[in-house]
Amino acid sequence: MSEDQTFQVQFKGNAQTYFGIWIVNLLLSLVTLGIYSAWAKVRTKKYFAQNTVIDGRRFDYHARGMQIFLGRVVVAIAYIVLQLVVTIAPIVGIVLFVLFFFAVPELINRSVAFNARMTSFSGVRFGFTKSYWRAFLVYLLYPILSVLTLYLTLPLVSRAQHRYYISRHRFGTSQFGFESKIGTFYKAFGLALAWMFGLILVGAIAVGLPSAVVDVYMAEGQGREPALFSLISLGTMFVILLLAVLPAGYIYQAFLRNAVYAGMSVEGGHSFESKVRPLKLIWIAFSNAIVVSLTIGLMHPWARVRMARYMASCTYVTVHGSIDGIVGEEQDKVSAIGDAFTDFEGIDVDFGL
Repeated sequence: MSEDQTFQVQFKGNAQTYFGIWIVNLLLSLVTLGIYSAWAKVRTKKYFAQNTVIDGRRFDYHARGMQIFLGRVVVAIAYIVLQLVVTIAPIVGIVLFVLFFFAVPELINRSVAFNARMTSFSGVRFGFTKSYWRAFLVYLLYPILSVLTLYLTLPLVSRAQHRYYISRHRFGTSQFGFESKIGTFYKAFGLALAWMFGLILVGAIAVGLPSAVVDVYMAEGQGREPALFSLISLGTMFVILLLAVLPAGYIYQAFLRNAVYAGMSVEGGHSFESKVRPLKLIWIAFSNAIVVSLTIGLMHPWARVRMARYMASCTYVTVHGSIDGIVGEEQDKVSAIGDAFTDFEGIDVDFGL
């Protein structure tokens, strides 16, 4: 009887090596006026994929720079044509804009499918089965409805998007699955809001009490409100708002990631777990931002590697049986039906998915 084994994901990259890749990418992109950025993106993705390891087996990224470049050329030409048509014939431009709006789900599908096919684990490629109308619902219609409900349904939208994105992926021929209660998504949303409004309330009290004392002082005819005090109050309120809004985003990200990974599975009884700690994530993100700012961006590679290493260390994969057996079985299945994952059908539009 096969036993379950749990493995911690590891990131083996280091800042020194990535700095060399990053600085070359940056300089060549500047010299070529951005043209090389397509090849730079491939080099970066390949480096981070190849240094992400599960039980000694690595991921890989197989796209070529020319594929990314051609995709960007297509998007750029379409944008220029749309702008020219809008200028010359506004009515026709409006029609084209509507057509583009309805084309967005297909562009997203092609982008996700392309990145899935270009990614592999231990030689077995991933895949994605797309659905235009499902993508239309979760990426266009649901977000619009969320706005109309003042974002109260944002967790519902987030769960629907993750379910579509995850459950339509496959590893070789094994399908991913996603099942999660809506309560975990609302918990992430609620905790982020609680942090934000709680800190704003504390800040309002901290700034309001001294202001009230000054107002009493002024009412007694003792003078006018000191300009320095007003400046300090405004500065304090700005800092409080900053500390309320930005960490709230990372709190939401941490709890959301943990909820999403808890709901993920792969056909065969394999599951995932994420143990990101919100305060640790906030500390890494803020200290990264400070160091990168103080070094005028030169420490960006260090910051990115540091974040990648932490996120990997918080990720666990539980397999039913052995990874060797799973990978070997998928390699046999894919070989039997032919390699259907290396063809080029889509373009990498890069929607940040």
